[in-house]
Amino acid sequence: MAVTPQGPAFRESFSEVFEDHFKMLFGFLDRLSGDPELAADISQEAFARLYRRGSMPDSPGAWLVTVGLNLYRNDRAKRSRRRSLLSTAAVQGALSDQPSAPDAVAEREEQARRVRESLDRLDDRDRQLLFLRIEGFSYREMAGALHLNEASVGTLLARAKKAFRAAYEEADDAPR
Repeated sequence: MAVTPQGPAFRESFSEVFEDHFKMLFGFLDRLSGDPELAADISQEAFARLYRRGSMPDSPGAWLVTVGLNLYRNDRAKRSRRRSLLSTAAVQGALSDQPSAPDAVAEREEQARRVRESLDRLDDRDRQLLFLRIEGFSYREMAGALHLNEASVGTLLARAKKAFRAAYEEADDAPR
């Protein structure tokens, strides 16, 4: 799909790729980060970089996921550095202002916490495979984005699902 730089064919191809992949990329990054604003920013930046690139890669979906993952890792590292600079007292003060939630909200939050905790126990590859699949990426795109053999994606995905189920059940059994 090698489209020449920034001509009408590129702009048309870019529009098609945007329509086909923005929602999936955003969904993947939102699930990965747990932060919709960050996911939107990274998704937009990935598409901006594709446009500035001026030509389409062979597998635009895989290229966009790779760029998105790199941007996410950079952001996570930057946030980690910032967090280490904050004092414990400042963090505790910010967290203490949270209002209490009704029972239904609390139950959903507990389930979301268990899911996030279970996902955090998985290695990065398993977590990314699950998120990419949920967002509808093909095995080929998943393989390209994560630098895997396409033939092994199905097996790795099955293992990731099994690992998630085990982590989720373990989280359910853990004392709170």
